[in-house]
Amino acid sequence: MRAVVCSQLGAPDLLSLGELPDPEPGPGQVTIEVETASFNFPDLLVIAGEYQFRSEPPFAPGAEAAGTIVALGPGVTGFAVGDRVAAIGSSGAFAERWSVDAALAVSIPDGISFETAAACTMTYGTSYHGLVQRAGIQPGETMLVLGAAGGVGSAAIDIGKALGATVIAAASTEEKRAFCLGLGADHAIDYTDEGFRESIADLTDGRGVDVVYDPVGGPHSEAALRSIAWGGRHLIVGFTAGEIPRIALNIPLLKGASLVGVFWGSFAARDPQTNRSNASRILDMVEDGVLTPRIAATLPFEAFSDGFAMLASRSVMGKALLSVRG
Repeated sequence: MRAVVCSQLGAPDLLSLGELPDPEPGPGQVTIEVETASFNFPDLLVIAGEYQFRSEPPFAPGAEAAGTIVALGPGVTGFAVGDRVAAIGSSGAFAERWSVDAALAVSIPDGISFETAAACTMTYGTSYHGLVQRAGIQPGETMLVLGAAGGVGSAAIDIGKALGATVIAAASTEEKRAFCLGLGADHAIDYTDEGFRESIADLTDGRGVDVVYDPVGGPHSEAALRSIAWGGRHLIVGFTAGEIPRIALNIPLLKGASLVGVFWGSFAARDPQTNRSNASRILDMVEDGVLTPRIAATLPFEAFSDGFAMLASRSVMGKALLSVRG
């Protein structure tokens, strides 16, 4: 089968378009004929050998895709050959066929395209789990989203507004802030500006934010935590800035605040029933028009390198997709 092949761990320019053996579904797995796959920031870490889960070359990167089930492994129930599904895994999605755990697949409603389903499974799954199960966000609360124009950031804006929160989007350029306002954010500010904390204070009448959604890390995490309200929750989602911050623990003490980890991939594997319920709820909200995933670009299979370049440059606003079947 055709696949994007990682023959050695390292930079994206080491990837090539080539052939890999057709996968067979193992126990509890389904094999999907992939229609559309999705780029996510962890893909860069996987091909570099720097992610929590290590794939050994040669392999196809890609952790999220949508397509049609073509084979069932032993013990699989609830799915049939021909079902339209979206799924996640550690790698393998950038290929014509992909075998994944059935517990990490979800049926796609008839009114949703493969492209839309591929655009929301991981980023919306992460943000929904973070905001609902981890933060317990309530209508009327205020949330700050760092890196708000990216995949998980834009999903957090969309979900936060749907759940009745006031959303302050923090992004590094005027173009990205305009994009966030277009998503429905109530306010958009520059988190690289020296007046970042003052802007938050002004927008919250000095109270601070109830929830910080932080997929960025680096030097911006502490500034955001210092702007949290009493009893607030700081969601630690990732470190796209490349630096894992060292937080002074007196800050959450003085704020009565919580530092809350959001490791969605591990949650999905440990509690597949709740994760599948989340995914079904997200897709229902998309079908009803309550949520609207933003697709920045859909690239042909041969242009996979452009997608990795977009990830590396942090230029993606929303999600970039890879059309496997074209």
